Parts: sequence; structure tokens; C-alpha cells
Amino acid sequence: MKMGKGIPLNDQDRIPWLCNLHDILQRDVASGQHVILACSALKKVYRDILIQGKDGAPLKCDESGKEEKLAEVKLLVVHLTGSFEVISGRLLKRKGHFMSPELLQSQFDTLEPPSAPENFIQISVDKNLSEIIATIMETLK
Repeated sequence: MKMGKGIPLNDQDRIPWLCNLHDILQRDVASGQHVILACSALKKVYRDILIQGKDGAPLKCDESGKEEKLAEVKLLVVHLTGSFEVISGRLLKRKGHFMSPELLQSQFDTLEPPSAPENFIQISVDKNLSEIIATIMETLK
């Protein structure tokens, strides 16, 4: 809603959404699935929420009150990098997307690129799609 009106999201907007994504990841990993999630987890704290949830607790209580260990979410961050000009040019070509090109600067301003000890790879958006996919697949082996 906000982004559609040209208003950048803040932490209070993003954190509940990230917690929901964490819960989905947790559920799917617990059922043995491999998951690919595409989202703009711009800050380290957002990526931490995807891995650990809001409270960072690896335990949850079942209905009897007994604690049970949750499945571990192992996250590989694929950090796609590109200049403001390149990404802006691509964004301007999108039709009917909820994010207006005017919000791109706020995304760059918010961005905290991943760094050690985070589990990540960095790939330039200047590569073609097949090269990006090949790099990701090679890393996952």
C-alpha cells in the first residue's frame, strides 16, 4: 500500500512480513523441503530475522508446554549488485509494478550489503540470467 503511493517502508512495516517469511521457511525446512525465497532483505537484522525469527529463539513450546527444537534455517544470501543507473534503467522498463522508480534511492540508502560471517555470494546484475543461475547452482553444490 505505502510503496504503491511512493512511500518507503520502514522497519515497523517490514518486520512482521519478515517474521511471516521466517515461519514459512521454518515450516518448509522442517518438512524436508529446499526453499528459494526472493525478497529484499536489505539490512542484516532483516536477514537475521529470516534465519532466527524475531526473538532469535531456536525453541518453541508445543501444546503440552514441552519445548521442542525447531528445524534450523540455513540461509544463503544471493546479493545481486548493480549500479544505481543500471537498476534504475531496468525499473523504469517495468510496467504495472507496485514499486515506483522513485523509491529506488530509499532502497539503496537502506541497503546493508552482506558481510562475513553471513553466508552469502555476490553476483553482478551485469551478468546474464543463465550466468547468474549457474553461479548460484555451483555455490549450492
